[in-house]
Amino acid sequence: MYLHKPHCATAAALALLSVSPAFSFSFSPRLSLNHKLVRPREVANHAASFSQLNGSFKKSSSLLMSDAAAAVVDDNDPPIFEGLLKGITRDYKMRLPLYKSDIKDGLNTQCLAAICFLFFACLSPAIGFGSLFGAVTNGAIGTMEMVSSTALCGFIYALTSAQPLTIIGSTGPVLAFVATLVQLADKMSLPFLPLYAWTGIWTSGILFLSSITSASNLVKYLTRFTDEIFSTLISFIFVVEAVQNIGRSFTNPASTFTKGLLTLIVAVSTYVTANTLRGLRNTVYFTQGVRKNISNFGPTIGVIAGVLIANWAKVSQGAAATLPSLSIPPTFATTSGRPWLVPLMDLPVWARWGAFVPALMATVLLFLDQNITVRLVNNPQYKMEKGRRKNNMLDGMHADMLIISILTFITSIIGLPWLVAATVRSISHVRALSIFDSAGKLKSTIEQRITGL
Repeated sequence: MYLHKPHCATAAALALLSVSPAFSFSFSPRLSLNHKLVRPREVANHAASFSQLNGSFKKSSSLLMSDAAAAVVDDNDPPIFEGLLKGITRDYKMRLPLYKSDIKDGLNTQCLAAICFLFFACLSPAIGFGSLFGAVTNGAIGTMEMVSSTALCGFIYALTSAQPLTIIGSTGPVLAFVATLVQLADKMSLPFLPLYAWTGIWTSGILFLSSITSASNLVKYLTRFTDEIFSTLISFIFVVEAVQNIGRSFTNPASTFTKGLLTLIVAVSTYVTANTLRGLRNTVYFTQGVRKNISNFGPTIGVIAGVLIANWAKVSQGAAATLPSLSIPPTFATTSGRPWLVPLMDLPVWARWGAFVPALMATVLLFLDQNITVRLVNNPQYKMEKGRRKNNMLDGMHADMLIISILTFITSIIGLPWLVAATVRSISHVRALSIFDSAGKLKSTIEQRITGL
């Protein structure tokens, strides 16, 4: 039996003493080659002394255990709310001294491969969500706003956050909330962008209060089951959306069967190529260095292969096999041509205060999206050590929430989409930076800021 507490060790020692012939006690005086004369009074005195010593040892052991337990509680079980700026100060005090290494550690081929992968992994959802935002907001917020917000906020977040491996972007719940806000503005005959801006301003203020009071400690009550369900749900949504996009290429009246078939071929070719090359590190082909580099650049090579197939079909078959592509405006401007700054004063005074109500719901969405995703990124299975205590999944959350609150304020007043930690992109980023041993087991993760820029 494994005895992991001092008092258990004491009990085991007493059990051994009770059966050891060298220390057997007798209450009748006798002589032997290995025993001296033992009188009952001496036995009682020895027993009392031993009992007193054992009690003192138990007391001191319990004190040591209580101190250790208190230390564990202080480190890994903080209160829900802490003193003002305490959590933020702790996060930056642990992370900022490592800023130089965050830059230096990002200068290698694996990080270059991760950058190439993230370019496509972030640009594609930005374009997709941008078109959806444009549809639900009647062009008030579109693809240009989404791409601009992704670039600007992502750059700032990577430079200033305490967990730079987290990738921020738009999410499905935020899109659904904005669509509801559009309906609310139409029903109450209010201008959408000013209502959106004031809702974001209130949301940023609430998120700011939650960051300076360390309210992100609430996620300590979440379990691994919550993490798995959340990540599975988000991944399932992405997979379903991809399959629906392919299906629409067959069913859309503006499309043809040839274009639908070509879309399917490009999608399957990209996935198979990327997935096959990613698994090359576990094979015996080539040298270990070659396998590692090809595996790191696998997703990028897969995307390039899909682009080449689409271009070949366009050249060989003409317009009948030309897939739709993103149209880039000739000048940098908003989708609808509106000014970048939102006219905040166009919203009536009562509606400015009333925007606090939808802001509460927006706060819940952004708070949960951000913290659950950061919790997944901080999972000990990725073996990250910079700026965090061992097995602590809360470190960095408060500073990151501060950055999100500031970015939410900025994006609100210029009419850009709100961004928050994106689960699929963040986990993909971490896995792209994972280092594996010869047996294929994760050994460590490259913690740096370069790839997020």
